[in-house]
Amino acid sequence: MSDRIATIKRKTLETDILLELNLDGTGVAEILTGVGFFDHMLTSLSKHSKIDISLRCNGDLDVDDHHTVEDCAIALGQAFDKAVGDKRGIVRFGHAYAPLDEALARAVVDLSGRPNAHISLLLDDGMIGNLKIENLAHAFESFAMHAKITLHVDVLRGLNSHHKAEAAFKALALALRAAVMKSDSNDAVPSTKGVL
Repeated sequence: MSDRIATIKRKTLETDILLELNLDGTGVAEILTGVGFFDHMLTSLSKHSKIDISLRCNGDLDVDDHHTVEDCAIALGQAFDKAVGDKRGIVRFGHAYAPLDEALARAVVDLSGRPNAHISLLLDDGMIGNLKIENLAHAFESFAMHAKITLHVDVLRGLNSHHKAEAAFKALALALRAAVMKSDSNDAVPSTKGVL
């Protein structure tokens, strides 16, 4: 496999994003979106997936956090899709459970090329820091659509919103790590169709 890295520059009237991603990294994160809790979640995603992520976003936070969270998730998905390439020689599927104290989350991914997302975080409306909780599920969905993956994320139990959200991001990180690993068997595309 060649280097699995990608750079995405995304500029709209709402956000200006520069994102660099290395699937074969060590989990180094340099995240600055202006939304502290989202930075914390993406740092956790990077750390536990071992995907290096450098992300800078200048967004219209004077409006709210929605455009920043959505557009960063879109850029992250685009970078992931670009870096994984034709998916030759990867495992393709990944699943993981991750606890954080009383919270437990499960993530299942298929790098199928067919975008689909089913997200159940068991989170109420409200805020965590300066992030609207409703935008967390939207971030997972936006990432999945633009990464062109099938993604299921379920928080199975928990009481604390921070813990439930972080368990979900950690579970996703572990599932992605498993899915992008190089297969021991061969260098073929892991599909009966021969393409993904």
